[in-house]
Amino acid sequence: MVAIEANNVSLAYRVFTPLTLAPRDRRLPTGGRIEAHDRNSTVIALDRVSFSLCAGDRLGIVGPNGAGKTTLLKVLYGIYQPTGGSLAISGRADALFNISLGFRPEATGRRNIVLRGLINGWTKQEIGRQLDSIIAFSELGDFIDLPLKTYSSGMAARLAFSVATSLDPEILLMDEWIGAGDPDFQEKARQRMDDLAARAGIIVLASHNHGLIKRTCNKILVLEQGRVKDFVPIEAWAAAA
Repeated sequence: MVAIEANNVSLAYRVFTPLTLAPRDRRLPTGGRIEAHDRNSTVIALDRVSFSLCAGDRLGIVGPNGAGKTTLLKVLYGIYQPTGGSLAISGRADALFNISLGFRPEATGRRNIVLRGLINGWTKQEIGRQLDSIIAFSELGDFIDLPLKTYSSGMAARLAFSVATSLDPEILLMDEWIGAGDPDFQEKARQRMDDLAARAGIIVLASHNHGLIKRTCNKILVLEQGRVKDFVPIEAWAAAA
């Protein structure tokens, strides 16, 4: 049975250098709040975040920029380890908050399907059985045999979505909507997400698009400066919005 149980999950890190205009180290989480203002400041990216999800749940994470939405997704995916609290996840997870994850620009779309599948722990046999359906769903046609670096961002996003959802991940983590393709592809992608949830999966979607959240999710987690402001059913959130 798929499930996510977050109990007072926190993520904090020290910043040992003065703030500058230099490019940010993207290995660090974003958002949250700064506890102190000296050169050894502590950034609290997540502060005692608690919620629980079970099979069929579709959680929408909302909040202003810097609230900790993407950071929470990366904690759920295992990129960051919590520095406090506990997190229990049952089920195979895949993520769509970085469409380049596991992709190589010089490799063809077809080869990138294989590479992404292997990174996700799929066997070559599993990838082979799904290869044609992944290509068909992506609607890339002959572009599938061209290098990924020749793709538009929308084409790359369609390929990433097609791969990530092809083997029925039990937990799908998404940062914003795919935002790619024409309305027909958007509708097809939404239907696939609904099908995944209906087959006892969990979807966690962080987005600023409240219309999309209302159409897609059944629960809402509102974050503010890394803290949970609210965790409610979609009906309660929509009524107050």
